[in-house]
Amino acid sequence: MALGHAEKPGQIQEIPLLQPGHSYGTITDKISEVVLRLRTPLGWFIGFGVGAVLFTVFLVSVGVLFAYGVGIWGINIPVGWGTAIVMLIWWIGIGHAGTLISAILFLFRQQWRTSINRFAEAMTLFAVSCAGLFPILHLGRPWVMYWIMPYPNTFGLWPQFRSPLSWDVFAITAYATTSVLFWFVGLIPDLAALRDKATFKPLQYFYGMLAMGWRGSARHWHHYNSLYLLLAAIATPLVVSVHTVISFDFAISVMPGWHTTVFPPYFVAGAIFSGFAMVITLTIPIRKIFKMEDFITLRHFDLMAKVMLATGLLVVYGYLTEAFTAWYSGNQYELYLLKNRLLGPYAPVVYALIFCNAVTVQLLWFKKIRTNLVLLFIISIIINIGMYLERFMIIVISLSREYLPSSWTLFTPTQWDWGIIFGSLGLFLVLLFLFVRTLPMISIFEVRELLHQTQEGETHPA
Repeated sequence: MALGHAEKPGQIQEIPLLQPGHSYGTITDKISEVVLRLRTPLGWFIGFGVGAVLFTVFLVSVGVLFAYGVGIWGINIPVGWGTAIVMLIWWIGIGHAGTLISAILFLFRQQWRTSINRFAEAMTLFAVSCAGLFPILHLGRPWVMYWIMPYPNTFGLWPQFRSPLSWDVFAITAYATTSVLFWFVGLIPDLAALRDKATFKPLQYFYGMLAMGWRGSARHWHHYNSLYLLLAAIATPLVVSVHTVISFDFAISVMPGWHTTVFPPYFVAGAIFSGFAMVITLTIPIRKIFKMEDFITLRHFDLMAKVMLATGLLVVYGYLTEAFTAWYSGNQYELYLLKNRLLGPYAPVVYALIFCNAVTVQLLWFKKIRTNLVLLFIISIIINIGMYLERFMIIVISLSREYLPSSWTLFTPTQWDWGIIFGSLGLFLVLLFLFVRTLPMISIFEVRELLHQTQEGETHPA
């Protein structure tokens, strides 16, 4: 049996989504052995170690925040929204790719999602978990965070439902709940496969409990397919609605640079753009560490890069629309904001984001770059940095030069700002590396289904 066929970037259309030479048994063995048998690779320890160190930094930063309050950050008046809100929007954006790959591409019957959907879904959960922490930390009094939830109480306190910050609570909660359900339901057949293959009794009980009695009967598959389709249909509009709601935090205000109708589609496109960039950033090294080249081929990266190119162009269109609207409005405050972005004290940040998001993405027009994993890895990291700078531009630059010149103040991140920025990356990495060692990172039964469809296509060519 010949596995691990050489990939030739010049013939990308001929590269299959699943390398030939596999059977149902080899697919199950290779994916499940990462969890059950394979010795932990050195790369996993390095990735987990880096994540653990950064996570420790996050815990220390949050501990100091709880002890001394939000004054340890660089926020001031008028820049009351700083790193916490920037990171909230950045992480929510990262979380969009998983649901998009799993739900929307599933409804459109795109087979190329099969090898990356499980990993991307897990990434969504961990990104949303990180995002959900930041509004709580931003409150200043996180121990009363439950006040923003509608619950019966004797004080007569209710959330201000006209406030978009309350909408955030419902949007993020609904998105997280649906994503967890969607992810867990998709795992059930694979959990049963792990239960059946595990030789260690505690593992058999552990995976058997999670598999909820799955036996793979025709009845089970019928119910499973119905539920999965239903959850995909529910999750699809949530991809659009969550970041649209987040954009309303800004769009409904009268702040120059925020009060614009282009924000909802612009935010959604940016979220998918950054989400796919993060999927590529993480998939390339993890694919190499666990030798998953047979299941995640260059064709997957080529297709993901095309999605990134399309959404990147939408983001560039959003930049141009925002600038045109400011100029065409004739509003002196909007015009000043545009001038301040291009020539003000934060101009290097704006030019850096243009380089990251508008210039770098143009390289993805070329097939040789889309299929060069080293270049694609570098480009995806640049895009992730660019999307952080974009969020910084929207929030900090707009607030630092609002209507009253007497209140203009620059925002400078402190060590504790940097602590929660890099520390949240550590939390994300720790969760992700624990996931790849405890649950199948690639959907076993969907890859087997892909093999069946491939063999059927070869037997009965169109």
